Amino acid sequence: MADASVEIHVDIGVQEILLAASQHDVPRLRQLIRSSNDLENPVNVKDPETGYTPLHAAIAACEQDFSDLKDSAPNGMHSDAGAVNEVQERILHTGRDTVKFLLQEGAIWNDLDENNESPGCLARRLGLTELYELMVDAGVRAELLLSHLEGYQQLSDHDTEEDYETQAQEKAEVPTSSVTAEGSIESSDISATEPVTSSRYLQSNLTFQFDRLLDEDQNGVMMAWESEIMTRTARKLLPSPGLRVLNIGHGMGIVDHSFQEQSPSSHHIVEAHPDVVAEMRRMGWHEKPGVVIHEGKWQEILPRLIEENETFDAIYYDTFAESYSDFRFFFSEQVIVLLDQTGKWGFFNGMGADRQISYDVYQKVVEIDLFEAGYDVEWEDIKVPQLEEEWAGVRRRYWVIDNYRLPICKYIE
Repeated sequence: MADASVEIHVDIGVQEILLAASQHDVPRLRQLIRSSNDLENPVNVKDPETGYTPLHAAIAACEQDFSDLKDSAPNGMHSDAGAVNEVQERILHTGRDTVKFLLQEGAIWNDLDENNESPGCLARRLGLTELYELMVDAGVRAELLLSHLEGYQQLSDHDTEEDYETQAQEKAEVPTSSVTAEGSIESSDISATEPVTSSRYLQSNLTFQFDRLLDEDQNGVMMAWESEIMTRTARKLLPSPGLRVLNIGHGMGIVDHSFQEQSPSSHHIVEAHPDVVAEMRRMGWHEKPGVVIHEGKWQEILPRLIEENETFDAIYYDTFAESYSDFRFFFSEQVIVLLDQTGKWGFFNGMGADRQISYDVYQKVVEIDLFEAGYDVEWEDIKVPQLEEEWAGVRRRYWVIDNYRLPICKYIE
């Protein structure tokens, strides 16, 4: 028997919108969304129990309709396959139209339900490939729009520090994603734990263990499971001895060990964290063949190398707690000057790796931005082993994806 003392509040307006979404009733949805004066953001309302948004409801309804279709066949009889496929296509068609309408109305592509699933995650789990691709494309559009907005939110000559803080707060409230530690995308739901920023990381004390490097908040900066990825990357970037390589971010030194195995003629390493630099010296990196260590942030070091007319056959980028805009600036403004015309460059592709849809979104975003900057990119899929034990003692998992997509970039010919 229900506890009479517990008051259950049901917002009829919210439930009407969610019901119309689950019924794929676009005319009714349009009417409700545009006439719901009592709701601040009707296209992004949430069911208080499931956390479903209208996007979740529209996608989940496709699976329910498929189940109803299967269960409707008489016992012992098989429905006509052609008729079933036709009905399924009709269900997907109405679901697709509903999802498109909701996105056009401003539905958030990466909002999470109570199961920590975005609408795209839900579509992928249910095997609704076409709807999943719709959500990926929506994510790409949102991220590209955000990157363009960043360009317009620069301080003018008359802006004050308070104006800048206000702009930053407004930007933080945009319902999209942000790239953080190890290049991962964090959705707009992330809890109020201390954010990982570059300045906080550089001021933190690091812990070096045999299989991991952690900051003082127990975030994984680098881990030994990345070794195969680094080895294969190094062999692709330095296919023969005697080449010049520049690495941004030493960490545990995994990729730099792999570069040394390829016998480069010069091996420049940029490292900003003083604890890592101290560990490098303790391990004798400054005495290794061809190695030149640059202590400081790449934003300060690379302009000096450009002034000195340094060029490289290979460049690798693997920083921690920097934004995607930092990375885009790196390959748009720095690599293009430092990389030899026949050279190759790569990066640790961890952007969005804490959620499959975010990983897929950022691969497309990166491909677009790389093309605009003048690069071709080739991808190689590498199976990532099960990592359950590796995360023991680590604050958050920055990798949950089955396959790593290894990028190798070169100038467009």
